[in-house]
Amino acid sequence: MTMIPEEISTSIQDAESVILLTHVHPDGDAVGSMLGCAGILKSLGKKVFCYLEEPVPYLYRFLPDCETVNSSLTELSSFVNENKNVIGISLDCGDCDRLGKNKDIFLRIEPFLVIDHHRSHKDFGMHRWVDPDRSSTGEMVYELALHLQAGISYNCAYNLYVAISTDTGSFRYDSTTSRTLRIAADLLDIGVCPDEISDYIHNNFTLERIRLLEMVLGTLSLHAYNQLAVIHVTGKMFEKSGALPEDVEGFVDFPRSITSVKIAAFVKEGKDGSISVSLRAKGEHDVAEIAKAFGGGGHRNAAGFSFTDKTAEQVHQIVTDELTRMFERSS
Repeated sequence: MTMIPEEISTSIQDAESVILLTHVHPDGDAVGSMLGCAGILKSLGKKVFCYLEEPVPYLYRFLPDCETVNSSLTELSSFVNENKNVIGISLDCGDCDRLGKNKDIFLRIEPFLVIDHHRSHKDFGMHRWVDPDRSSTGEMVYELALHLQAGISYNCAYNLYVAISTDTGSFRYDSTTSRTLRIAADLLDIGVCPDEISDYIHNNFTLERIRLLEMVLGTLSLHAYNQLAVIHVTGKMFEKSGALPEDVEGFVDFPRSITSVKIAAFVKEGKDGSISVSLRAKGEHDVAEIAKAFGGGGHRNAAGFSFTDKTAEQVHQIVTDELTRMFERSS
């Protein structure tokens, strides 16, 4: 595991004000890390602006302090103009393109720091702390707090626990280390209740989500002697079910849970017609390498990539054909 670069800690210590950013379509690690980091920085006397391109997904609106997240570029500009020594920090973002449509504005902030744990990270920013051996960015933010001797409040601990637990699949993935579990124990000592958080994460779904899940599972196809499972969702399914884009989080885990399946793929149609693919693996297969071949990236057991010129059904077939060939070559 890498040490925290001196440029990262020094830049934070010298700053008076900080803009925190994360990737578009944020997951639990992204939102939890941002809010946890905000709490840590505020305990050090920093002024903090948390920016998301869109509002916090409803799945994570139970997180304390989530109401402080702002989607207004006008208010962000005012924050920059009204404060001194402003720095930017990107959290859990492996590629600057995932900062969203306003990435060029953010990248002009100096210094711009990057804290991330994606193995396929594409370097950007002025100073970077990238550690693929960490289970989550939330784990890295906790280590940063210790390094800076910052206070960790209950709210901060709560957010970091959500970040870590969601990105480790509730501590099921092989990215979970003994250090991960020790950090989780420390957060529990601060007062976090794992049963409460688990209930929010796993038992907090709308009826529309369940209706969408029924449709998506209806697209399930199995290949390569049932070692590969592929599902997809289309815009029409969203319309018919009334579900939201964030409702699909975790859907890929259903085909992945099939005993024989070694790789699961979930093809998703976005609002703008773009198609994203989420890959999940168990066992010896490295889906980050597969995603890389399509211009994407991620972790060994969780990765993704996207298309802009095809339908969900077409991508479903492309992914099926390519991964089936991969299984045939490895057999």
